[in-house]
Amino acid sequence: MMELLSPAGSMDALRAAVQNGANAVYLGFGAYNARQGAKNFSADELVYAVQYCHTRGVKVHLTLNTLVSDRELPKAAEVLRTAVSAGVDALIVQDLGLVSLCRQMAPNVPIHASTQMSIHSLEGVRQAAAMGISRVVLARELRREEIAYICRNSPVEIEVFVHGALCMCYSGQCYMSAIIGRRSGNRGQCAQPCRLNYGYDRVENKYPLSLKDNCLVEYLSDLQQMGVASVKIEGRMKRPEYVATATRIYRSAINGEPVSDTSLRELEDAFSRQGFTDGYFQGQTGPEMFGVRVAGRENKALFQAARASYESGEAQLVPVQFYAIVSAEQGTVLAVQDDEGHICKTMGPMPQAAQTRALTEDDLAARLSKTGGTPYYCTNVRCIVDRGVMLPAAAINAMRREVLSRLSAVRGRQKQPSIGIFHALQPLPNPKKPPVLTVSVLRAEQVTRRMLGAAPELLYLPLTELVENPQLVAAASRRTTVVAVLPRICWDSETPTLLHRLDAAYAMGVRQVLTGNLGQISLARSRGFEVRGDFGLNVYNSRTMQYLQKQGFLSATASFEMTLAQIRDMRKSVPVELIAYGRLPLMLTENCLNKNRTGTCSCQHGEVRLTDRMGEEFRVVRDPGTCRNVILNGKKLYMLDKQRELRRLGLWATRLMFTTENPGEVDSVLAAYRNAAPFDPGSGTRGLYLRGVE
Repeated sequence: MMELLSPAGSMDALRAAVQNGANAVYLGFGAYNARQGAKNFSADELVYAVQYCHTRGVKVHLTLNTLVSDRELPKAAEVLRTAVSAGVDALIVQDLGLVSLCRQMAPNVPIHASTQMSIHSLEGVRQAAAMGISRVVLARELRREEIAYICRNSPVEIEVFVHGALCMCYSGQCYMSAIIGRRSGNRGQCAQPCRLNYGYDRVENKYPLSLKDNCLVEYLSDLQQMGVASVKIEGRMKRPEYVATATRIYRSAINGEPVSDTSLRELEDAFSRQGFTDGYFQGQTGPEMFGVRVAGRENKALFQAARASYESGEAQLVPVQFYAIVSAEQGTVLAVQDDEGHICKTMGPMPQAAQTRALTEDDLAARLSKTGGTPYYCTNVRCIVDRGVMLPAAAINAMRREVLSRLSAVRGRQKQPSIGIFHALQPLPNPKKPPVLTVSVLRAEQVTRRMLGAAPELLYLPLTELVENPQLVAAASRRTTVVAVLPRICWDSETPTLLHRLDAAYAMGVRQVLTGNLGQISLARSRGFEVRGDFGLNVYNSRTMQYLQKQGFLSATASFEMTLAQIRDMRKSVPVELIAYGRLPLMLTENCLNKNRTGTCSCQHGEVRLTDRMGEEFRVVRDPGTCRNVILNGKKLYMLDKQRELRRLGLWATRLMFTTENPGEVDSVLAAYRNAAPFDPGSGTRGLYLRGVE
């Protein structure tokens, strides 16, 4: 049966999940999980939590789904050591470098690819499987047809979010909280700027980025038929009563009980944002998917019942069988066996000759079956009772309690784990050559004569723009290599079009691509291209660089959430590129903001602008070749006056990234680069290179 995976942001929430039917829980321990605002667990609490869950037949998945810097890797190794010693059943990981650390430190613990990896296609799943990952949590934006296709062909387990908060941006591709407030979602500190109000071109009290919560409780049988291995409820930041309610209702639905109107109301009362949405699953994006949290009267009866479910009593979750012998000559023996084959036994008192009514096998079975108040329920009793003997009820009850107590100890006991030794990567000397210039554009008309005359090392062009403007390849200098930029998101249903465009680019003489997603590596290589890594891969440490080196990447783009010092100290096993100028992409959205506003998608004909409460503008542009949106930062990243400092970082290249600029502005920036023009704090920003994230 499909696994039900529930959130555990605290010990109470963990109990709420277990007592209401979760097959597994996911929780955070240490500093490297994506919900630093949750209570999370101490080392002692983690040990207890694993014992509690394992006793009741529930697995524990540990979240390690943040980016980790080189200096943090030894601490991450200690987190892994503690977690493996405690007996966690799986590790949920985002950072590509952390995957290799998990395999080194915990070779026998399954690794699950977090939704933060932005995996949304079969090729992405296959790439993850090749890394040693045994389960992939798919992007929440996928339609049911996309999920079904991946499940039919996947070499590993697939997990799907079915209930709870939806991010406006594809998970792992959101940099908004980091750039505007130094609280990185990729580092577990998201401040949820998507829940704030924005206006279009002017300040308005609207919420165009605040999605309703997801609710797929009515589609669980469909997901099971697709072959989904696990369905996941979001909510490590939410109260235990929410966890109890959502888990109970989803458990009932998985068990085949109809989803009633009462259940839907209870889900809404537990937590919602003006109702729920199934828009992504149904492939129906639009304004009806959006809503905000509205304060209302608490359903006290619902929450009281939810609290009682985990504070009072014990759900009987684990099937057991009893075996008993009551012999006048050999005494009394009682054994219990669980569904995992564990057997525990105890000896009881010698039976006495019956004075009135003798003990029967039915009497003994009835007494042993009374397992209320324990995690166990009796499925069968096999016993042999001599005739004419009696045994006090208190003695039978004591033996039953004794064997079940011993069984709990056995089930909660951690087996001796296999723990590896942390090995730091050997340092490499930084390259001494000054970085070369690379340039990326969003539109073909941004490729100016001055740009071509500057002969950048690489000219990055969106694949669609390249195919539609083949003359640009011929116009480029012999010293400039034209590279096709692939869209960060490409569903399986869109892959044939992507491959057709790649074939067209290859016919033009283009031989390299820039990708920000794992799922495009094999696709590009299948068409004869070499691969470079873009910012969407979230390169944050030397181990990630090592992975890209093994994959044969020509270069990699350092995450713009890193500081210059972190980039300097990173082991550059692959040539490293840094974005030195441009409007940084803050979000990549499946919903089209302009279409949500007007009913018509016209992003390709002009810009949309969002204005926040402080009057800051965020340009919204169309992701080339798709109807997805990219929300850009209001201020432009500007490091052109810091070229001397950048030369000390061991970079291979610095990139000028043009998005909204017209040709005249492009030429002005190129002149500023040549002359190292001074920084204007009114229109520019240093991003996070100097201040870092919290």
